[in-house]
Amino acid sequence: MTTLKVAMIGHGFMGAAHSQGWRTAHRVFNLPARPQMAVLVGRNGPAVAANAEKWGWEASATDWREVIARDDIDIIDIVTPGASHAEIAIAALKAGKHVLCEKPLANTVQEAGAMAAAAAEASRRGVVSMVGFTYRRVPAASFMRQLISQGVLGQIRQVRASYRQDWLVDPTVPLTWRLQQDQAGSGALGDIGAHAIDLVHFATGLETREVSGVLQTINTQRALPDGSGFGQVSVDDLALFTGRLSNGALASFEASRFATGRKNALSIEISGDKGALAFDLEDLNSLHYYDRTDPEDRQGFRKILVTEASHPYVSGWWPAGHMLGYEHGFSHQVKDLVEGIHNGTQPHSSFAEGLQVQRVLDAVTRSAAQESIWTRVEHDAQIHAG
Repeated sequence: MTTLKVAMIGHGFMGAAHSQGWRTAHRVFNLPARPQMAVLVGRNGPAVAANAEKWGWEASATDWREVIARDDIDIIDIVTPGASHAEIAIAALKAGKHVLCEKPLANTVQEAGAMAAAAAEASRRGVVSMVGFTYRRVPAASFMRQLISQGVLGQIRQVRASYRQDWLVDPTVPLTWRLQQDQAGSGALGDIGAHAIDLVHFATGLETREVSGVLQTINTQRALPDGSGFGQVSVDDLALFTGRLSNGALASFEASRFATGRKNALSIEISGDKGALAFDLEDLNSLHYYDRTDPEDRQGFRKILVTEASHPYVSGWWPAGHMLGYEHGFSHQVKDLVEGIHNGTQPHSSFAEGLQVQRVLDAVTRSAAQESIWTRVEHDAQIHAG
């Protein structure tokens, strides 16, 4: 079997999750090539070496440029903070490496545009790139897209999407890179709101064309990790916005790190003239479906357990009715990437799709800065890669 040698740059929380995908995908699915976990890269030598051993990487390194220059590396997986995505991804694509990059694609539209342009040029040389919007690959979310594409909802009239967490409710949580604009780009809006935006685009096949939004930072200062004092929180804690989709339907979005009691609640409900579908990540093996054509005495949402072999991705795993979890999406991500590389096809989500999400984030930020004025989301004809 052909081997694809992987180098992963970054080794935090997402590094652990991505490692799970690289370790397991070829053991579950009949892949056309086997990923080989060749090298883990990070700035702290002892820490990255310890994580390489813990997660199953063959070696570790501290200079990502040297790793990208290696002839034996086929895939670069980027799980660093957003501030470094553009530099690493563009260098990797120019070197002919396939690239998987965590979301959001970048910290700015300009950076994301440059990355999408580099990906488009690289694709002409057979180089594949993909953004890690992993929740697309939860079987219930993928099944939602299938049903909508089959027309079961009819004309989409309204969408509600939210991603709510509560880990910042605790005022003693220290200042991390996710709370600093120069590293993260934005706060709840980009970190988790990007998932809600992408899931709406993915499930409906529509795009967000204009937005009206508000951003709020609830705790403006937090303790520094070393205990030396306090630092300024420079990103949002809460984002609320309305969007108008490309078919004219309205969508409401919420991204919050202050939703007390909500741990990882990514939810979406899509209403059409023939029915509705609803998904919640905190109940990730289920999809709720309402069919308006049912007889009046039998109408109501019904729960579909998305664990059958006929459902997306499920056939590689357990007997029907046995549940999947958060980590399985990362194996599905590897499956789609490896198959795309082997077949010479673009797996979703592309850098172009990641750029479109970045444009929505940018439009929300601009709207919030102008008293929530309706703000148009830019498209290809209006963006210049830089």
